[in-house]
Amino acid sequence: MRDDDELVVIGGSASPRLTKNICKILDVPVGKGEVHQFSDGNLFVKVGQNVRGRHVYLVQSTALPANDNFMELLFWIDALKRASAASITVLIPYFSYAKGDKKDEPRVSIRARLCAQTIETAGADRVVTLDLHAPQIQGFFDLPVDDLYALPVLTDAIAAENLDELVIVSPDAGFAKKAKQYARRLGAPLAIADKERIDHTENAHVADLIGDVEGKNAVIVDDFTITAGTLAEVADTLIQRGARSVRAAVTHGVFTRKAMSRLDDSAIQTLWVTDTVEKRPTRRSKRIVTVSVAPLFAEAIRRIHARESLSVLFS
Repeated sequence: MRDDDELVVIGGSASPRLTKNICKILDVPVGKGEVHQFSDGNLFVKVGQNVRGRHVYLVQSTALPANDNFMELLFWIDALKRASAASITVLIPYFSYAKGDKKDEPRVSIRARLCAQTIETAGADRVVTLDLHAPQIQGFFDLPVDDLYALPVLTDAIAAENLDELVIVSPDAGFAKKAKQYARRLGAPLAIADKERIDHTENAHVADLIGDVEGKNAVIVDDFTITAGTLAEVADTLIQRGARSVRAAVTHGVFTRKAMSRLDDSAIQTLWVTDTVEKRPTRRSKRIVTVSVAPLFAEAIRRIHARESLSVLFS
């Protein structure tokens, strides 16, 4: 491999551990750079090595604080572009504004669309992300987007428990299609909770449950959780309906301050989450088990850099 064809992997301040693990798998050093926040809140980003003519892979989640981390992402892209990188592939393990994918009430912004346009304008050449809240967000970009699945990683963790009488539970109708994929891979039946959300308080109400869970070991699956409110309420409903035990598997564990106490007070015995979100303003519950998606992102980088197909990662 020629020197100018060597890949460079740089991590933003939101994803240092994931970046380190990805680099370890790829057997490459972590790219050098620095981020500094001034007293007035302004961010300063500097690439710490020569990237001229190099193919750069930037890892940066946009979780808490979402706005700071998103702006840092843009500054990294701009800095790499001005440093004459040959290409900039942006890996966004958690794309926080993905929930704003539509105009579902009058006079609101389609936030995911604006974020996509901004990333593109900053100079990104490709985006790789994981379990977008709405897959159609890929169409908000006019550049290649690969929306990877955490399903294989999480189903392996669930399967390792060797649970008999397993049932997979979708927390709402919107996630039912993806939950069905979990159920099919694990050879288990599917149940669906009918969830209602009437405002922006991040509180939801479970109105009904479709499917048989009596005497079964239930696993709730979802793409993300912030307050753990939906997980806790669905878990209580499952116990009321006769479930033997309740666990959960979620791709993105964002977790605000009240999430941990809510989780500890719930019927959920184990909550599997990936390592897409590293920094949280709260303690960590002992019920949380983290599974890494570093191998998944490392393989995506390897295939993109070698100009190989990524289709195997979606099988």
